[in-house]
Amino acid sequence: MDLFRILASLSLATLTASAVEITLLSTTDLHGNILPYDYYTAKPAARGLAKIATLIHEARRQDPNALLLDCGDTIQGSPLETVHQMDVRSGKTTAIDPMMSAMNYLRYDAMAMGNHELNYGLKNMITARGQAKFPWLSANTRTIEGATVKPFQGWIVKTVSGVKVGIIGITTPAIPIWEKPENYKGYRWIGGPEAVRQALDEMRKSTKPDVVVVIAHAGLDRDMATGQIKTGEAAGENMIYQIATEVPGIDVIFFGHTHQQLAGHKIGNVLLVQAKNWGGSLAQVNLTLEGSSGNLKIKNKDSRIIPVTNTTVADPKVMALAKPYHDHAEQYLSAPVAESPTTMRGAHAREMDTVLVDMIHEVQLQSAKADVSFASLFNTGVNFPKGPVTVRELASLYIYDNELYAIEGNGQMVKDALENAARYFLQCPDGGCPGEPQTNPKVIGFNYDTAQGVEYEVDLRRPEGDRIVNLKYNGQPLDMNQKLRIALNNYRSGGSAGYSMFKNAPIVWRSGMEIREMMIDYFREKKVLPSEPDNNWRLLLR
Repeated sequence: MDLFRILASLSLATLTASAVEITLLSTTDLHGNILPYDYYTAKPAARGLAKIATLIHEARRQDPNALLLDCGDTIQGSPLETVHQMDVRSGKTTAIDPMMSAMNYLRYDAMAMGNHELNYGLKNMITARGQAKFPWLSANTRTIEGATVKPFQGWIVKTVSGVKVGIIGITTPAIPIWEKPENYKGYRWIGGPEAVRQALDEMRKSTKPDVVVVIAHAGLDRDMATGQIKTGEAAGENMIYQIATEVPGIDVIFFGHTHQQLAGHKIGNVLLVQAKNWGGSLAQVNLTLEGSSGNLKIKNKDSRIIPVTNTTVADPKVMALAKPYHDHAEQYLSAPVAESPTTMRGAHAREMDTVLVDMIHEVQLQSAKADVSFASLFNTGVNFPKGPVTVRELASLYIYDNELYAIEGNGQMVKDALENAARYFLQCPDGGCPGEPQTNPKVIGFNYDTAQGVEYEVDLRRPEGDRIVNLKYNGQPLDMNQKLRIALNNYRSGGSAGYSMFKNAPIVWRSGMEIREMMIDYFREKKVLPSEPDNNWRLLLR
């Protein structure tokens, strides 16, 4: 009997001390991409939640208890979601949000709220959030005293394979810079590190987690290879490094917002991982823990990115869920708008003035009754055929759901904004650029704005901050004190991407609708697109 007890005791000790492995999966910045399809070219694409679903199923085949998380920017982006959100806003549909339908089917455990969840206003956000069978987490989104909006849960604890996993959600706090006040009425934001610290304290008082995971809709504010701080960001916008270094007790951070990809990077004991946007990849973290119940310790953590490829099979169930929304979006996109007198291509539209960007400027100047317009080409792959142009082509020219603002500005503001835009190019060496100008990897292409309503040259032989020359307004050198009504989108108005000169300027007019929809209405009425650019700006290379 004594021998039996000894053997039983040894057996129990072996069991309690054995290792346990858990799997964490994450997506981010899906932006309504469910189907493996590019709506702007009407061609297949290696992305989307339907293909990600197959990767999720395979991960769950290996670990049925794998936790599935998302880092936000989910219900806005692709035309599939755009058309649905417009119908929700106008009261034309009560159907479940397509992304929530697919994510419910895939049994997501939690999602961090992204800033783009608010693009269509509180009604749309509240509707989609209420249709999710998983919590939208945001520990740093707080309700204003007296507000009637529903608070956001900051954290949850899930138990998998006997391991208690605490999950904290964070949202970039820069939303008030970008959004109209009515789109976030009743909410305010505090800093990410502060919110994570408070949430972790609350969690530990309630239950002792074995693992702490942060899911954040925010990015890194620096290059992890060089340590160089990125410029032009809103204060506190991308605070993942700060969370990792300032808040002890975090094991894993899944993050997004910046549309980059990171297979894994450790800061101390904190593992950072970022999946590709638009359903381009699935992030996976495997944790090995040892110890007895209530005293488990992480012994190993590793991560990987699982890419979606052309050969990744799409989940037929997700495809079926999305089909009615897809058909509706295709009907909308196929509607004719106007005639194009010539073929238009965007391949070199950042190196020279083109009619494609001038079309955006024309709509902005006319709609905002502005003196000067700022706009960017978001997609250099855009092409318009000669002949009939549909909603699809015009939508491909302006893929974001930005609204148009008019602000009170002056000549100095225009000069400073153009200097900021010119950072997109690297300085030409002595003697000038021998070929095409080289671009600055620190400046994303869609942050290169051009201006209409003024004439100017960008001298790339000169250093940053001193490149805009021969700047004229109405044929005369632009007076830096000249008062100007400036048309630009709501993100630029908030001072994003280094355009801080616009941040505090009085907003004198708001469109109340997306620039893309304004373009469609404008050219539908005109019936014909312009054929030539006015060549009001050019690069000087040599």
